[in-house]
Amino acid sequence: MTVILSRKGFDTSNGGIPSPILPDGTLLSMPIPSEDTLLFSDLQYGENTYLDIALQLAPKFPHRKCHLDPDIRKNARIVPIPEWKPAFGQIGSAQSYLRNNNIKTGDLFIFFGRFQQTVGDVSEGTLRFDKDSPILHIIYGYLEVGGIIQNEKLAEGGYSWHPHGHGERLDDKTNTIYEAAEKLSLRTEQRGWGTFDYADHRVLTLGDRTATWKEIPCLMPDAVNKNVKNSAKGPGIYYQGIWQELVLKESLTADAWVDEVF
Repeated sequence: MTVILSRKGFDTSNGGIPSPILPDGTLLSMPIPSEDTLLFSDLQYGENTYLDIALQLAPKFPHRKCHLDPDIRKNARIVPIPEWKPAFGQIGSAQSYLRNNNIKTGDLFIFFGRFQQTVGDVSEGTLRFDKDSPILHIIYGYLEVGGIIQNEKLAEGGYSWHPHGHGERLDDKTNTIYEAAEKLSLRTEQRGWGTFDYADHRVLTLGDRTATWKEIPCLMPDAVNKNVKNSAKGPGIYYQGIWQELVLKESLTADAWVDEVF
């Protein structure tokens, strides 16, 4: 099994604020703003839309459309999609990186993002960031690959509700959707996709240094199938630049770390 660490959700360039750690421990990864057709107001957590939540956290939040990918939170849409399946799409150089590393059925995406603790009551409209809490990189979800749909098949339909299943992306031959497996190979009693709540062992960040991670052995440069340099000043791991995925080398160490994440 190959493990792929994948960065998704709000950051300083996309959304401008962290995703919230809700007071109940939910890691609510907020999809990045885009020109796709889906609206933040089309998505819900409890009785509140994602737009409601974003405006509580940032009253001048300017965005209305979003790119929901990975799509791994069941019932996130206010209007259900009858043919919905958990899925993740990739395109361009990021997909070429995955293809060159022979990502296949049975491999596992581990999703992380940028989060900050919140206080207040989302249902009462008083949710806000706890300014005394650090912004952290945290693992919030996963998807085991159950199938891979290349662009020529996507053009035949079946994923028109997914941002990689319609529109201009269908003109790009690299465009790909990864379907989720029904069950998780590591734990067959668990479904092959889903989200996590907050837990200390899912925090990547070292101390309060957001993008500097703990020295997890399987995330060190020599354990990653990518030409990366650890640019941390002092202890920890820091990978500069704009990147979406890190493919980890297959090892017992990586398997053990993933097991700990769950």
